[in-house]
Amino acid sequence: MRVILMTGKGGVGKTSVAAATGLRCAEVGHKTLVLSTDPAHSLADSFDMELGHDPRPVRPNLWGAELDALRELEGNWGAVKRYITDVLQARGLDGVAAEELAILPGMDEIFSLVRMKRHYDEREYDVLIIDSAPTGTALRLLSLPEVAGWYMRRFYKPFEAVSAALRPLVEPLFRPVAGFSLPTKEVMDAPYEFYEQLIELEKVLTDPTTTSVRLVTNPEKMVIKESLRAHAYLSLYNVGTDLVVANRIIPDSVEDPFFQRWKDQQQQYRQEIHEDFHPLPVREIPLYSEEMCGIAALERLKDTLYGDEDPAQVYYEENTLRVVQDGRDYSLEVYLPGIPKDQVELSKSADELNIRIGNHRRNLVLPQALAALNPAGAKMEDDYLKIRFADVS
Repeated sequence: MRVILMTGKGGVGKTSVAAATGLRCAEVGHKTLVLSTDPAHSLADSFDMELGHDPRPVRPNLWGAELDALRELEGNWGAVKRYITDVLQARGLDGVAAEELAILPGMDEIFSLVRMKRHYDEREYDVLIIDSAPTGTALRLLSLPEVAGWYMRRFYKPFEAVSAALRPLVEPLFRPVAGFSLPTKEVMDAPYEFYEQLIELEKVLTDPTTTSVRLVTNPEKMVIKESLRAHAYLSLYNVGTDLVVANRIIPDSVEDPFFQRWKDQQQQYRQEIHEDFHPLPVREIPLYSEEMCGIAALERLKDTLYGDEDPAQVYYEENTLRVVQDGRDYSLEVYLPGIPKDQVELSKSADELNIRIGNHRRNLVLPQALAALNPAGAKMEDDYLKIRFADVS
């Protein structure tokens, strides 16, 4: 199964590109599902038809769906939802408010990953296209497997073991005082079962032959900057990007003087996009004279973007993480395009290497060969952060 994630700054046109990609994939014979995981769905508007949580046919070989976090919560984490609802009701909230608040912050991102994993396991479709949330939310989504692993190792499993041991002693006293029971084993096991699913999905997300991110950008300074940061952060999470789509290029046929300065600026930014994202391939899409709404408009976008190509192909395979041996020393090389060394913070604790760039952090569990060594220097070279490990004993 091929997985393609479309992301970009809000408003750049990623939903239109996702929908057009789905049209072309279906046209060449792939059974294709376009799934919106953006909390503010617009995929139905793009196709100009009603869509829901369950896949609905759009055209032959093409289905569309918009994730409903409430449905996923009830279907996959019902025991936890009921327990949280009981706790909130015991604290004085009415039933409706308690049920709404049972969806904790970040749940929509978790269920997006669970839905992706389910479709991948079922293999009902040949291509899964994710119309994801804008870049900030999408990056949190992609970092969830690793972040969840850190919490599970450090806190959750020890807490679960203590809870199981104390429950028979504490429960008789707890219920009369608190008004609700301690969590059952079913409730306690649910987060770890989700974590196990996320770990399996991480293998899919970090396999460049299966999963690719396609960045949609506009020829504007702020949008390009965010796209470059997103590309670097994706590499930090070992998720490869295979294509950049530069959208809304003013055509040469537009000769109105009002647009001339804008066209001149776009020309400069177009060149920057090609240079800054090199060697990633870049596709340019013109600013159309009508909305990208409905199948007819998406057909034009599809033809411009892909022509006779198969969009399910891997346009470029990035090598975002590699270990290089030099005698008894090793180097861990992380692809961080466009990130200066002074913006990178490194620290090591036991077998984990913490890499921090701005407000994004990755706790990388090191291979055994590196875990026994200590970082002995780092440098940026050819867009790779090269961290040298040596035995300093």
